[in-house]
Amino acid sequence: MGMTFAEKILAVKSGRTTVLPGDIVRVSPDRLMSVSASNAIPIGCFRQLGVDRVWDPDRIVLILDHETPPHDSAHADAHALVRQFAAEQGISRFFDVGEGICHQLMIEKGLVFPGELIFGKDSHTITYGAVGAFAAAIDATEMGCLWATGETWLKVPDSIKVWISGAFRPGVSGKDLVLNLIGRLRSDGASYMSVEYLGPAVINLPMADRMTVANMAIEMGAKNAVFPADKVTDAYLAQFDRHYMAVRPDPDARYVGEETINLAELSPQVACPHRVDNVLPVSELVGLPIHQVFLGSCTNGRLEDLEIAARILEGHKVAPGVRFLVGPASRKVFLDAMAADHIQSLTRAGAIILPPGCGPCFGYTGNLASGERCVSTSNRNFKGRMGNPDAEIYLASPATAAASAIEGKIADPRSYTP
Repeated sequence: MGMTFAEKILAVKSGRTTVLPGDIVRVSPDRLMSVSASNAIPIGCFRQLGVDRVWDPDRIVLILDHETPPHDSAHADAHALVRQFAAEQGISRFFDVGEGICHQLMIEKGLVFPGELIFGKDSHTITYGAVGAFAAAIDATEMGCLWATGETWLKVPDSIKVWISGAFRPGVSGKDLVLNLIGRLRSDGASYMSVEYLGPAVINLPMADRMTVANMAIEMGAKNAVFPADKVTDAYLAQFDRHYMAVRPDPDARYVGEETINLAELSPQVACPHRVDNVLPVSELVGLPIHQVFLGSCTNGRLEDLEIAARILEGHKVAPGVRFLVGPASRKVFLDAMAADHIQSLTRAGAIILPPGCGPCFGYTGNLASGERCVSTSNRNFKGRMGNPDAEIYLASPATAAASAIEGKIADPRSYTP
């Protein structure tokens, strides 16, 4: 019997020939990513262990992205603590306020490669499976302990195969794919499993879509989500000129479940309040009035997403009474979007451009008023997620968000795409 991606990579990382789901393995990660002002927690844990120096400063990444720029003295003090810790420990991969969102930066800066094992102190660390890595979230105290020891244990997960065929029609993208899948499997349908995206049409998903799809697998409970490295991966990573060993599942690997998706059959999807798995086709929501649109987050704040929105908004204006917030996922995305005239185009249409960072995704900026509705390209629509428990969040693709901003109500983006 062959092995899945998860089984193969965890066997290699634990020094074994084979592993089975349920096995407990001891592993040393290739990289540790810790994020936001809450880095104060692992720093405190590390101090309590009585260890003077971190295990390997070159494998540790610290990023300030969630509450940026800080809006109060408590967050400012926490940021200062992280800066001090990075300098003290010789952690050169420290990204300060304004550089961008952690998950965008990890891939954009070439800090994740195929076949690597990455742990991050954020649930959406799972994003790095887009480039063929095993990437999983850990909590703050475990992060502090890993800084000291460089080792932890992990249970080998079961795996689900998602078989992809066909090609997207205009107005449909990776966000619609993953929302459709979450709607099928529900929020616990892949609990502590590795979701492995395979099939003849995976090649039709560019890196931006792969990042979106991998990112949101956590919303169905996944431990890991992966696109095994292929020509798309190679083309994206060629900019870093670094050798890597890709890991692919065996043809006869054992999966506990399989889902099939024909991209050509997908329509734009929307996750309705207050659950990510409460998914409907956009056609069932067209005409619902909205008050705000947010384009951004680690799910859909990339250059390609801003380009889609700018193209749809060309020749249009944001509807009166609607606030259209745009948050580039990184400084590089912002500069590239400026160079391509996307930022200028969105601004001319009436968008409000935010600093690179997480922003409205979790209610740090762009909070909603009671009774307001927001179409957001982020990954969660829980009650109170954008600061107000009496507001509603509808998750959708960049195309749906842009079309909705024009109409002031949930709109089908296919009306704006050739």
